[in-house]
Amino acid sequence: VSKMSITNTPTSNDACLSIVHSLMCHRQGGESETFAKRAIESLVKKLKEKKDELDSLITAITTNGAHPSKCVTIQRTLDGRLQVAGRKGFPHVIYARLWRWPDLHKNELKHVKYCQFAFDLKADNVCVNPYHYERVVSPGIGTLMVKDEYEFENQPSHSGADGHHQTIQHQPSRPGVPQELFSSSPLLPPPEGSSSASTSAFSSLAAGASTPDYWCSIAYFEMDVQVGETFKVPASCPTVTVDGYVDPSGGDRFCLGQLSNVHRTEAIERARLHIGKGVQLECKGEGDVWVRCLSDHAVFVQSYYLDREAGRAPGDAVHKIYPSAYIKVFDLRQCHRQMQQQAATAQAAAAAQAAAVAGNIPGPGSVGGIAPAISMSAAAGIGVDDLRRLCILRMSFVKGWGPDYPRQSIKETPCWIEIHLHRALQLLDEVLHTMPIADPQPLD
Repeated sequence: VSKMSITNTPTSNDACLSIVHSLMCHRQGGESETFAKRAIESLVKKLKEKKDELDSLITAITTNGAHPSKCVTIQRTLDGRLQVAGRKGFPHVIYARLWRWPDLHKNELKHVKYCQFAFDLKADNVCVNPYHYERVVSPGIGTLMVKDEYEFENQPSHSGADGHHQTIQHQPSRPGVPQELFSSSPLLPPPEGSSSASTSAFSSLAAGASTPDYWCSIAYFEMDVQVGETFKVPASCPTVTVDGYVDPSGGDRFCLGQLSNVHRTEAIERARLHIGKGVQLECKGEGDVWVRCLSDHAVFVQSYYLDREAGRAPGDAVHKIYPSAYIKVFDLRQCHRQMQQQAATAQAAAAAQAAAVAGNIPGPGSVGGIAPAISMSAAAGIGVDDLRRLCILRMSFVKGWGPDYPRQSIKETPCWIEIHLHRALQLLDEVLHTMPIADPQPLD
């Protein structure tokens, strides 16, 4: 290191801009420049009042952790996650990815002994000093933000907003390690305003639950056309296989090979040949769902549960599940809590909007439980369809979609299935009975 660069290292007394510039030079390049800059700016601003911590951060980053450094802390948010450039993630993970390991998965960090405010210690402040954490590679899900080697066909330039939509990859766990140890991480605490009442409401719903006769129904599509009848899976078959063979379907097996489609193209025909042993869907407990990929090719899944586990906004990511991986893709309790929250938000917003239209403009404190992040009209625009989406899984065989691929939506993939989860839909009916939400109406 030349003398020059040492003397040029900024201190906490310098302008935010030059500190950000210096810290940007040490980023690992896993994130887009825009995202990295926003994340670093927001951190430096938060530390401006805590000069010794800001100096600790500058020292740690500019010397690559060569000298011991103090904790660098920010306030813990309600759900533990931090929002940067429209994305949510755990703060210690965001900064560790930025400055140390671009392909880090959130379950791979362990804090060093002398860190007093490590994320797992659940203190009011969280240490985001990347050199206060060590990486332990999780034998569970490997989330690698890499491009898919199988699909480089006329790749579009990198994804749209901030380059953060990459496909999240789920590798099989090491032999002999039960996947449950890693996948069923505890749910985040219920959001503010929802007391434990929602959890107890769930247990009582569950206790008096009338289990549906069929736990799910599966529709098969080629591009945007449904092919064949919807297949219903009886509650007596908690495990169902969807494969590419030509045997007759029935009970616990839905065979896609024998379905005909007059609009089928050669490309669809080719993709169908690779479905092979397909996937196994398993209903556990009252309605959690796990997927096992039996095919020789990966399957791609849209799952709000996995989005949340990866610290993404619902519907924000596509999950690539590799052959022989076994992974949880749906959590009934979490889904129920989300329904209640969204229905309550929509109801409160609709009421506030009606009051505003009537001329009784409510005070800022009166809109119950609405995060200022969503405008009143957007919240009032939450309809029943948005809530139904929480109860549906979509899965494409062989081909992926999203910004990493030429296909923007699952409806452009050659063969995919949509799975409606009946217990979740039943709970949605209950929620809508207690909190009816009107579909958005045009004003007279």
